[in-house]
Amino acid sequence: MDIVFLGPPGAGKGTQAQRLAATLGIPQVSTGAILRRAVDEGSPMGRRAKSLMDAGQLVPDEILTELIRDALARPDAAHGVVFDGYPRNEAQAATLDRLLSNIERRIEAVVLVEAPDDVIVARLAGRRSCPRCGAVYHLEAAPPERQGKCDQCGGNLMQRDDDAPATIRERLEVYRKQTAGLEQRYAKSGLLLKVDASSGSPDEVFDLVREALDGRKKK
Repeated sequence: MDIVFLGPPGAGKGTQAQRLAATLGIPQVSTGAILRRAVDEGSPMGRRAKSLMDAGQLVPDEILTELIRDALARPDAAHGVVFDGYPRNEAQAATLDRLLSNIERRIEAVVLVEAPDDVIVARLAGRRSCPRCGAVYHLEAAPPERQGKCDQCGGNLMQRDDDAPATIRERLEVYRKQTAGLEQRYAKSGLLLKVDASSGSPDEVFDLVREALDGRKKK
């Protein structure tokens, strides 16, 4: 079963995609993850991607296409993949359709994880991370035991630059411009399933994801 997760940054699509992949026993594939893996493995595409990223440049679609093709060819992807944050635009969507068609597969569902901007800003603006050990906290949902200090290593917690409210709203605007056509594309094909992630715990949102997918299977 090949499933795509869409959603703005901070809506929780990555968390839900990871949980669904684990439940179904298939890999979660995100561009960030496959780029890191290719770099760690030192593949030709990984080395090329690393040189571009080190230079502060965007990784072009042609490299992403090869990495997605490689991910689909892995043994653990034989029965499906959960795509997290890919495709991001119409060109990538067309490429993904072609890659799946070449192995006689197709996208079976697209889950759009939604939340209002104000909710997303509150979630991300409250996030704090430890630069020393990488632990992540939230001032309201998961605060540290000592204000401003990491529970694990005692390091000083910081707010990432891209978690500042003004930056978050810019990221949301960029997301909408990039993916505006994708929602329409998948809605027209009858694949789009909308899930409200504005309230409730991750467990409750995951129940909504499962309900949406189960409802599609019954149609």
